Amino acid sequence: MHIVLVDTSRVVLKMIAALLEPNGHTVSVFTNSTEALDYVETTPSVRVLITSLEVRPLSGLELCWSARLLAESNRPLYVITMSSARNARNLAEALDSGADDFIEKPPGPEELHARLRAADRLTSMQGELIRLAQTDSLTGLLNRRAFLKRSHEAAERVGNHGKMSAILLDIDHFKRINDEYGHDVGDAAIQAVAREIGAEGIVGRLGGEEFGVILPHRPGTEAETLAGRLRRGIEALRIRGARAPIRLTCSFGVSDWIEGDTVEGLVKRADIALYEAKSTGRNRVVTATSDLILARAG
Repeated sequence: MHIVLVDTSRVVLKMIAALLEPNGHTVSVFTNSTEALDYVETTPSVRVLITSLEVRPLSGLELCWSARLLAESNRPLYVITMSSARNARNLAEALDSGADDFIEKPPGPEELHARLRAADRLTSMQGELIRLAQTDSLTGLLNRRAFLKRSHEAAERVGNHGKMSAILLDIDHFKRINDEYGHDVGDAAIQAVAREIGAEGIVGRLGGEEFGVILPHRPGTEAETLAGRLRRGIEALRIRGARAPIRLTCSFGVSDWIEGDTVEGLVKRADIALYEAKSTGRNRVVTATSDLILARAG
């Protein structure tokens, strides 16, 4: 596991790291609690934070609380506090501040490894629960809720004056595929499209046969190029049928981030463009424009 270790004493850090590293753990050590928190925030591989209560500039309790808020439901993180003064008050304060466990400092090797085995079990379960909550079971892509959440987080990083674009796509005549060939073939078509989209940007299944792609820091021109490439790739797919391979196509709507935009506005414009692609022949890419938006909104 990747473990972050925080203490004011380099001697203590060296001693505990020497207990952990021979067991295959990756250990990152800090004497500054603010730097440790920044590292945890920007390093998703960190699964365990071990901190003394006597750290600064953030106290150990403040560090526990901040780390717990950081993790929330987005990532598995196990927080262990340690103190040379073990008493009921310290233990209660640590647990109330978001810690999962409490050990004496310096910790004994057997106790430390046992608690880390418990941390491994719990973070593994947390990771699986998070994956199930965020993933569409048929395709393995983000579900609608997780897709929109990730998109909002990306929009915050992009800001009003940054670049971001969206692609919405929908399998053409999907009901006919289900009706003529069966739902198992329809599921295979959805999975094939999901694989073709890949993992470029933030990718999700928004429901039924509709998918979304958000491209942070990339303008609409790049999204339009990507949509064209995806359209051709999907058109070349062949789905196994009972009698012969089945062909399918998708329609695409593309939109570009504008100043003062919202994720909802970006997705809405792509949805309008997708509707236009559907209503004007399918198997094509339409990019949202002001005239198009006004015509449909009116």
